[in-house]
Amino acid sequence: MTRREWMWALAPAGAAAEEGWTSMFDGATLGKWKPAPFPGQGKVDVREGMLVLERGDRMTGLVWTEPFPTVNYEIRFEAARLAGNDFFAGLVFPVKETHCSWICGGWDGSTVGLSNVDGYDASENETSINRDFPQGRWYGFRLAVTAERVRAWIDDALVIEVDVTRHALALRFDDTDLAKPLGFASYGTVGGIRKVAWRRIG
Repeated sequence: MTRREWMWALAPAGAAAEEGWTSMFDGATLGKWKPAPFPGQGKVDVREGMLVLERGDRMTGLVWTEPFPTVNYEIRFEAARLAGNDFFAGLVFPVKETHCSWICGGWDGSTVGLSNVDGYDASENETSINRDFPQGRWYGFRLAVTAERVRAWIDDALVIEVDVTRHALALRFDDTDLAKPLGFASYGTVGGIRKVAWRRIG
């Protein structure tokens, strides 16, 4: 047994699964996040170990201020809808030369999907599904982006898989581009976000 294998054998259960993950939120400060310049956005705050996106005129959001890869990465976070009935932790993310957004709880409060795929938003394209998000409940989200596909999980259940060599991804023609290259957004809703981390994947 190598020293590395021996160290993992002594580590707590699940420690190996944490290998390679880099935290993006310390639970106490905005750190390398800054408020997105959405018109009329609500306050962005840190409370009780979470990033809070308060309700604004339309969207409230955050932008990551450090360099971030455009392919071969995973990002994960936990989020909850604290008030309201629309998307509470929309993720704007890079995909090679473009960007896309992963919307959870949009439109009627239950739509999940990518905006846009082949010019259609999350309520209209092949990634669209419906899922309830009861207020105050925390969910685990994970997104993986490679040169061939985008995949997304909610609480470890695969909910999206798109072949990006066959489909065109882009942002909607609205203010979500103000959260590029990587950011979060809520719409008319109070959202809580915590345990944000990322890692490179092969």
